[in-house]
Amino acid sequence: MENENKELKSSLKTRHIIMLSLGGAIGSGLFLGSSSAIATAGPAVLLSYILAGLALYVVMFGVGKMVVHNEKTEPGMSGIIKPYVGPHWAHFTDWAYWSTWMAVLIAEEAGVTHFLNVLVPINPHFQWVYALAVAVLATGINLYSVKAFGETEYWLAFVKVAVIILLILSGFYLFAVNILKMGTGAAFGHITSETSFAPHGFSGFLTSLMVVIFSFGGSELAAVTVAETENPKVAIPKAIRGVLIRIISFYVIPIFLFLELLPWKDNSGQNANAVSPFAAIFGKLGIPEAEVIVTMVIIVAIFSAVNSAIYATSRSLYSRVQASESGIGKSLSKLNKNQVPVRAVFISSGVLVIGVILSAVLGDSFWQFVAGSISFTITPVWIILLISALIMYFKNKETASWFLRVSTLLVAVALAVAFVMQIVHNPWTLSMFALVIGILSYFSYRPKKEKI
Repeated sequence: MENENKELKSSLKTRHIIMLSLGGAIGSGLFLGSSSAIATAGPAVLLSYILAGLALYVVMFGVGKMVVHNEKTEPGMSGIIKPYVGPHWAHFTDWAYWSTWMAVLIAEEAGVTHFLNVLVPINPHFQWVYALAVAVLATGINLYSVKAFGETEYWLAFVKVAVIILLILSGFYLFAVNILKMGTGAAFGHITSETSFAPHGFSGFLTSLMVVIFSFGGSELAAVTVAETENPKVAIPKAIRGVLIRIISFYVIPIFLFLELLPWKDNSGQNANAVSPFAAIFGKLGIPEAEVIVTMVIIVAIFSAVNSAIYATSRSLYSRVQASESGIGKSLSKLNKNQVPVRAVFISSGVLVIGVILSAVLGDSFWQFVAGSISFTITPVWIILLISALIMYFKNKETASWFLRVSTLLVAVALAVAFVMQIVHNPWTLSMFALVIGILSYFSYRPKKEKI
């Protein structure tokens, strides 16, 4: 049953937003992407995580400031930045963000199918069953109500956080044992005993920075919830304030422990037979079936990303069509009895199914292409968020100190340089794909006609 009311329901509470922000920053990027980042940069990856964490904090701090300062609460990323960059660039940002999460959706769906097959192997011809089951479950959660989505993500994030806390406690215990056995100097020196701090030089560091930015992508999802959050001017800034602490706690500390406790060349993705760093740490404690446990946590993490991706894509689409008074836009803006944009959710799920089919037909090459395209769209979105915040800071000087303005400008410039580096170093096919998305996103804008 559909609802003619075009207002989304404000059902998400502060605890949901905190966990959504946390879950966005702690996803498959940590459980899977950390190995790739370590392999690329060696111990210098610690610097990548710290710098990317600082950049993320500046981005999110600006988002929180805009949410508080804005008079209106509108759905989607565009609702936050439109007062500063105008409706055209707000439109572009929504579509670029939509394409980012569609790529995440397809890539993560392929990932969760792979790990379900690792956990319970089945005939390759029937692996589509796993993909279909995940798609149906995530779609059902998103269709039911935004509260159901919020509760699901809350508990999925809780599982991820609990595992990481257990890993940190286990790691510090093993590190303390090493200090007692080897002495402080030898224990701390392990991080560079096998190699230099940056074995692959500055290029390796830059490449790892791209991997890390992709890992942190999703934290800005809190901004998309603004129209469905109880008292967003309190809940969203509160969730954002702890971003930097959570990044250090749940990314930097585990990576430091991986580098100190494990031979990083054997556990960083350079060795095809290497186990997950998480499994290696738990295995050192003699925990039985450590790899199985970690695989289950990875499945939880990736399913969380799929669930969030359906939410992000459907709300970004809804924010673009909600004001439509005719045609496809009006049809897609329909809400069900729980005030969920049901048809926008089905569109996202439909693209997911198409992606899964293409992934099955084309194999790993398709997954790598889709995954590689994600950073091409998330980086411009972060830059536009920073530009919007800067405009607000300079228009309303009471909203920011000179230090915050300078920091925001520096991060925007750094991300712009990083974006250029992405274009230079990535395959030309990815660059062309991102260019097409950008052109379509920008030139699809049609200004609203004034009513006479």
